[in-house]
Amino acid sequence: MMKFERILGAALLFCGVAFLPLTGCKDTGKEQQAITERPAPVKVSVSVAQQEKAGRQVEIMGSVQAVEQAEISAKVSGNIISLPVILGSRVKKGDLLAEIDAGEISARMRQAKAQLEQTRRNLEREKSLLRKNATTPETVKSLEDTLRIATAASEEAATMLAYTRILAPFSGLITHKLANIGDLATPGKPLMKLENEDRLQVITNIPESMILKIAVGDRLSVYVPPADLTIEGTVAEVAPTADNVSRTAPIKLDIPADPRLRSGQFARVAFSGGPAESITVPASALLSFGQMESVFVVKDDVARLRLVRSGLKDKGRAEILSGLQAQEVVVVQGNRQLIDGQSVIIE
Repeated sequence: MMKFERILGAALLFCGVAFLPLTGCKDTGKEQQAITERPAPVKVSVSVAQQEKAGRQVEIMGSVQAVEQAEISAKVSGNIISLPVILGSRVKKGDLLAEIDAGEISARMRQAKAQLEQTRRNLEREKSLLRKNATTPETVKSLEDTLRIATAASEEAATMLAYTRILAPFSGLITHKLANIGDLATPGKPLMKLENEDRLQVITNIPESMILKIAVGDRLSVYVPPADLTIEGTVAEVAPTADNVSRTAPIKLDIPADPRLRSGQFARVAFSGGPAESITVPASALLSFGQMESVFVVKDDVARLRLVRSGLKDKGRAEILSGLQAQEVVVVQGNRQLIDGQSVIIE
């Protein structure tokens, strides 16, 4: 038995000695493979993040609207029998927009007219009799009162008849059309919307802290992204008080007419927020991934990806609101091919 144990121990010792070199060779191969797969250094250009003092601007969202706009509705009930305009029609002041069935109102108009004519004839006859002392002054006076009542009734009927023809209150563009021929029009129910596209303004809500800083006549920069247009707006109205829920106050800015501007477009209004210090980098240092922004920061010749949040961009530089400190080195050229942790060669 002791002889067998000595033989087994010798065999195990041999196997351990035999396999040690093989294990060492395998680990060496992995290290060499990792060194081979490491990305080669990339040549890049860098810049230093700078802390600058500049006037800060605050951008507030708004919308373009027509100064003159009206919801057209009927003043009497009835079916629409004529609708000569369509969505997008340009009309002039006084043009016919819609006509309502006037059968009942026309009959009332004829009745009022007949009563008026009859009252006039009766009054003329009584006046003639009064000159002959064949009637009394009280009878004539009573007929004169009746004539005034009949005249008022006739005028009322004429006015109601005029309401069946809806005319444009000013020149403009039909921007909404909510009715069709045959629909029942009722008082207060909108039929269409008319806007004067020649006079536009931007409406926005400013924080209550800025109410006293804005005055009528101030000129502010307005950017309309859908039209890619930057224009100057003049403050026309400022609300004196703020809403107690949103803590904002509406203001209106008159803007010049432009063929690219349309009512309802999104706009940005820039306000001066006073001087402030901010960190800026060249705009080319920013990389966008969807809604995320990042830069590559270089330290010890290694590029590290850093998420940041940017602010205003002006004259080729971008404001960094968070994620970066002053004097840090960022990659401005060659950053499109970089990966996190890659070695770089600074040109």
